Amino acid sequence: MATVDSHVPSVGTMVNVLCCMCGISIAPNPSNTCASCLASNADVTRGISTEATLHQCRGCQRWHKDASKWIACELESRDLMALCLSNVSGLKNAKHDKEIRLVDAAWIWTEPHSMRLKVRLTIQREVHAGTILQQSFTVVFVVRNQQCIECQAEFRQGSWKSLVQVRQRVGHKRTFLFLEQLILKHGAHRGCLSIETFRDGMDFYFPEKNKAARFISFLENVVPMKIKTSKKLIGTDDKNNVSNYKYTNYVEICPLCKDDLLYLPAKTARNLGNISRLVLVKNISNVIHFLDPLSGQTASMTEEAYWRDPIRPIITAARSRLTRYVVLGKEPIPLEVRRNVSKRAPTRKRRNQLAHVTLAKEDDLGVNDMQLEEKSHVGYLLKAGDVCLGYDLVETQFVDDAAEETRAAGKLPDVVVVRKLYGGVATAEVNAAKMRIWRLQRLDVDVTESTANARTAKKEADMDDMDEEDFLREVEADREMRNNMNLYKSEILIKKKKDAAADGDDAMEDMEDADAVAAKNNNSGGDDDEDDDDQQVQLDELLDGLVLDDGPDKPDAKAAALKKDGGGDDDDDEKFWEMGAIAGEEGDKAAKDGLTYVGREEARQVRDKESAVPVSGNAFGQDFMGKDFKFL
Repeated sequence: MATVDSHVPSVGTMVNVLCCMCGISIAPNPSNTCASCLASNADVTRGISTEATLHQCRGCQRWHKDASKWIACELESRDLMALCLSNVSGLKNAKHDKEIRLVDAAWIWTEPHSMRLKVRLTIQREVHAGTILQQSFTVVFVVRNQQCIECQAEFRQGSWKSLVQVRQRVGHKRTFLFLEQLILKHGAHRGCLSIETFRDGMDFYFPEKNKAARFISFLENVVPMKIKTSKKLIGTDDKNNVSNYKYTNYVEICPLCKDDLLYLPAKTARNLGNISRLVLVKNISNVIHFLDPLSGQTASMTEEAYWRDPIRPIITAARSRLTRYVVLGKEPIPLEVRRNVSKRAPTRKRRNQLAHVTLAKEDDLGVNDMQLEEKSHVGYLLKAGDVCLGYDLVETQFVDDAAEETRAAGKLPDVVVVRKLYGGVATAEVNAAKMRIWRLQRLDVDVTESTANARTAKKEADMDDMDEEDFLREVEADREMRNNMNLYKSEILIKKKKDAAADGDDAMEDMEDADAVAAKNNNSGGDDDEDDDDQQVQLDELLDGLVLDDGPDKPDAKAAALKKDGGGDDDDDEKFWEMGAIAGEEGDKAAKDGLTYVGREEARQVRDKESAVPVSGNAFGQDFMGKDFKFL
């Protein structure tokens, strides 16, 4: 009868061995070493650099990524963390067989003027089969200054490669003011080295030809234009067959502008749907939109058709050609429902868009009783007591012979209403321009100084101010035009809200109720004609961006204090880091991006490198504890 050896282990029991270093009983593993001894002798961070260099452009504050790529990142942001991790050599560990896994990355507070960034990394590495150690260490990034390609080009003479010259042969700048808002809204000026402005146009300098081509493509989509391109040879390399050129693109915008009055040739009027020959320019896009002020009929002309047979306006929309009229009354003219135009019946606002309006010149009030009665396409906006602008065709002599003959025969209306005036402009207040509740953003341009004398320069400056005011009046009277630009709240509106908040909750509620009622009236579709004015600027159209509720920025105040104390060019970097630290509370940006942030007090206690610790859940010999395992 066989006997059982008492030294043979039972099924499911694991045999332990002694650690070769400390002698404790452990589960068998390839190194016969316990986890504590492995952690104390193994360095998980070997091969990983603990110091790296980042390059930042002092001009635009962007960070160098790779090759010629520069990216904009905020301090403590997720994008900057990704940039830092990509500059840590050995983190991906492609040369070693053992895999490294990044567990956590956290920002560590540094002195604002130190030009250093510190990141706390926690990694895991498999040192033996089934043995994973975890270790935390600090990586220091030294920030160095290096100019990006765009900033180098700005400081280098003759650095541009392509020039776009935009011109319009008119006596005002309203078209370029509107084009400026389109460029800002769509960001079409990105990549432009500099912008120069003249009385009749603007110049855009680009470092590359493709960037200028992209800008020209944007212009083709927003204005009717024609272009001429030329190039100049700068240098050539005969050995490599390489030549260096500078390209000049001359863009000419058609001279027609919004609210100009035209008298179309008979053939052109027939080609545009048999529209009336007396039309207004409704708006300008990549096509020209015409409007019959007496019937409301619209038509469009492509830029190819215009340049094939150019048309000059008989009256331009200048302030000196527009006359102020006071509305004494109106009578709506219902429109007939045309079945061949639309299957749906026109809305009430469309039905009553035309109206017979009774007008009187503002200068004639109290002098004579002369009244004018004409049709108007903006009749639904007008009511008794309103002030509007229009063209006086009775006392006007036209250069165009056909238009003059028609006027002499009495076939033209006495007045053509252009638009309605709003706010303090309608009541002729002195500070009407300063009391607007909205503002527009402007491009950062270099104004070319005129070579004329001081008197002529002052006259040109006054003309520019007048053109800007006329453009703002067009904007506040045309909702469709405002859809293509960004309007911002002005200081006046912010002050009103602050005063209402200071007076109490009742005043604030009254102000909100008044705004809600005004918005409801302007958007309602009721039966009251007084509520049809949908062209006035509403509060929901305004954006927050150009007004600060809490006065001047703290970074700007700090920078002013540093400037007052004195400092050379070496202090510019310290100012930037000081302002970056003051702009928000410490760790706010990191918390917003979901990153860990080690504060000022905790940063002093952080060690450069912690000891490696075994990862829980990876005990040696755990696979041997299965019930189905048997020793041979």
